Amino acid sequence: MKIAVVCANGKAGKLIVDEALARGLDVTAVVRGGNKTKAPRAIMKDILDLKAEDLKEFDAVIDAFGAWTPDTLPMHSKSLKVLCDALSGTDTRLLVVGGAGSLYVSPEHTTQLYQTPDFPDSYKPLAMAQAKALDELRKRDDVRWTFVSPAGDFQPDGERTGKYILAGEELTLNSKGESVISYADYAVAMVDEAVKGNHIRERISVVRE
Repeated sequence: MKIAVVCANGKAGKLIVDEALARGLDVTAVVRGGNKTKAPRAIMKDILDLKAEDLKEFDAVIDAFGAWTPDTLPMHSKSLKVLCDALSGTDTRLLVVGGAGSLYVSPEHTTQLYQTPDFPDSYKPLAMAQAKALDELRKRDDVRWTFVSPAGDFQPDGERTGKYILAGEELTLNSKGESVISYADYAVAMVDEAVKGNHIRERISVVRE
């Protein structure tokens, strides 16, 4: 199975590359600068410059793009549109590293996590940008996409347990009442989904057991 990890030099991207390689998958890193991952092959291109020709050989493309500053937040939607346009009408699946802020906290799906009173103000712009990107992604019936949201507490340096709870659109707590997952366990879940492809045109979420 051939997988491309876009923006692979980031923390999440590197761990996804590592996880995929550990399973014997054929992995290519898509990076803007030099390849800082363990992937044996790389495509040196800015995400905004990617075309259908660049991605045609892959079974799955994992989008690990991230932006946090006010001037770059619109890139979540812009870069995702570029990838969707490149993969439009193909069998290649697109898996997106999403955020937790857009998860629903009401069974009616009327309130998202970032809209709750206790959600940190400093994270709201990012959550809103990612929620907007997801809303736009939902309109794409020409792309085999899956949006994967982490738990609310997404820990860059947390341990890899290899275990997680697969959930859906709603914020889900584990048996300890926690919404937490490490980047490493998120990578496990992401590669599982890339291999299995069970949730086409769906948003799923993952939380540590």
